[in-house]
Amino acid sequence: MLEHVFEPGRIGPLELPHRLVMGAMHLGLEREDEGGRALAAFYGARARGGAGLIVTGGSAVSRVGAGGASYSFINEPADAARLAAVADAVHAAGGRVLLQLFHAGRYASEDTFGLQPVAPSAVYSRYSRSEPRALSEEEILSTIDDFARGAARACELGFDGVEIMGSEGYLLSQFMAPATNLREDRWGGELEGRMRFPLAVAAAVRGAVGAERAVVYRLSGADLVPGAASGEEVRALASRLASGPADALNVGIGWHESRVPTVQAVVPPGAWAPWAAAVREAVSVPVIASNRVNTAALADALVACGAADFVSLARPFLADPEFVRRSRAGRRVNVCIACNQCIDASIFDRRVSCAVNPRAGFETAGRVDGTGVAVAVAGGGPAGMEAARALAESGFAVTLLEAGGELGGQFRMACRIPGKEDFALTGLYFAAELERLGVDVRLGMRADVAAVARFDAVVVATGVAPRPLALPGAELPHVLSYAQLLSGEADPLELVGERVAVIGAGGIGVDVAHLLCFDGHAGFYARYALEPHRVGQIHPRGCIWPTRSAQQPRRVTLMRRSGRIGDGVGPSTRWVVVGELRSAGVELLTGVSYERIDPDAVVIRGEDGTRRRIAADSVLIAAGQEPERALADALAAAGRPHIVIGGARDASGLDAGRAFREGLQAPAAIVHALAAGGARRNAC
Repeated sequence: MLEHVFEPGRIGPLELPHRLVMGAMHLGLEREDEGGRALAAFYGARARGGAGLIVTGGSAVSRVGAGGASYSFINEPADAARLAAVADAVHAAGGRVLLQLFHAGRYASEDTFGLQPVAPSAVYSRYSRSEPRALSEEEILSTIDDFARGAARACELGFDGVEIMGSEGYLLSQFMAPATNLREDRWGGELEGRMRFPLAVAAAVRGAVGAERAVVYRLSGADLVPGAASGEEVRALASRLASGPADALNVGIGWHESRVPTVQAVVPPGAWAPWAAAVREAVSVPVIASNRVNTAALADALVACGAADFVSLARPFLADPEFVRRSRAGRRVNVCIACNQCIDASIFDRRVSCAVNPRAGFETAGRVDGTGVAVAVAGGGPAGMEAARALAESGFAVTLLEAGGELGGQFRMACRIPGKEDFALTGLYFAAELERLGVDVRLGMRADVAAVARFDAVVVATGVAPRPLALPGAELPHVLSYAQLLSGEADPLELVGERVAVIGAGGIGVDVAHLLCFDGHAGFYARYALEPHRVGQIHPRGCIWPTRSAQQPRRVTLMRRSGRIGDGVGPSTRWVVVGELRSAGVELLTGVSYERIDPDAVVIRGEDGTRRRIAADSVLIAAGQEPERALADALAAAGRPHIVIGGARDASGLDAGRAFREGLQAPAAIVHALAAGGARRNAC
């Protein structure tokens, strides 16, 4: 029973049904030229799913402050109808919604609109790869007015208030940090000067919205960059905001330039609660904790232990639009796995969706009617699970055949990797959802042509197998594939020796090396030197940071023929996992050619042709995958209607997002396959 997070709460004038806030996410839908239909459908679905208070993705207060070409502009008439449609949709579903007022500052890109970014001072940004222009006094005052006009406009369009983006390294937090505010006038220098701009913006916004609308300030609890505002300075700003313009403070963590991960899977769930707790101790208004919270149980623990009054979750609402309703009812939720594919899309100004919920961002897509059509789905991995779900939701009679003893496919292996434990929850969610939808799930049954003979059509989602390595010595007993390491009942760490050579350094190879080097989340604070900066001693009750028993030290060598270590891992995650491997002493080798595997070594040649023996008690093969196509080939030979999706269709460049997406497309593809089969029969 979640006793705390589902208690009613209040933020300024807003009475809210619970303490879960849907946090701001840029979606790439904000400028879709359809009157806001897609944007409204996205937010409306979350409100119908129980979200009581929603914060939109940032709406830029000026063109120079946009974070990309797809950002909306609150002060431009062309975007009014789209934004008003969001407020209308949320209100129609019984929710409340705040518009986030946004200015990127030095994080804007000149390539977007041909405008040089502006900032407190001309300090180069590694994130935008440009040097901004320092704002003049007149421009500072004009920018304050932009925020105020945006706030007033948001109220006119029907929003219940606004959130001011003052975190994550955007313009307002740039004014607070000594590293990016080098000004010597009244807008810089000592703390009072550096606080002047954020306080002036907040005061102007408060004046624009009045007492009947809410003002939330998104505060940077910790910048995690050199030259950041100190913890004392953060709390001083929080106190000033709480004493006047702000109804609540939403505590964000980290700048985009920080070399400390904040939302990646390696970050322990609830890791940033102490920073929210420190702000809460300094103010009397409600404090909202955020970053790396993906379950209502953890949110409940944060409220219960006093770390925050509310908890903001963003990506979990991508993964499951009914996050609140399911959590309140004690049902399985489609849990965010922190793969960061959504963040990677946003960084590159693409349309955002979700790996485990490909419907996110595509709520207006049409659906087919499969009533009366019986379909077999062969394979219960990501592609097969989503195909079965989508087909059943479209009215098809669905039977899913899975050779293993549980659903999940490659996710059953991935959940053994430190930081990826939540991948196990995806299979549990789909098992519950398929049961609810009436799918006949048959575990321990491998599909062949005879097993699917009575069905009108077949979805082949049989997945992938490790690619065999044609190398002398590959048959030796100390050589294991990644699947042999991860898919058995034995502890993977008991299957390998002290010296481990990993052949293949794409995403799977990196995962395997990570497994061999880390004791789960336990050492996160120490690895990133956060202990001296941590404020408070909150350890959220119910926050489980996976650990393993002490393991013998291992010497790990990770090798690949060509390309970068971790190619295929998303950009917002790759730098983290590769950095952690380096910090753990893993030897990373690229440009190698393999000669043979000996009982105690792998013999390679480097790029310069030098032969080298990599000492190894165990050799792990993670050198790619190939499609499992036996069933697909047999169905094609028999002329049976079928489609092939996921890794069974193409193993190259395979990731979970593509597999789930192709599963979602299965109903339309089956209808097309049946129509094509009928056309061929009629032609005969």
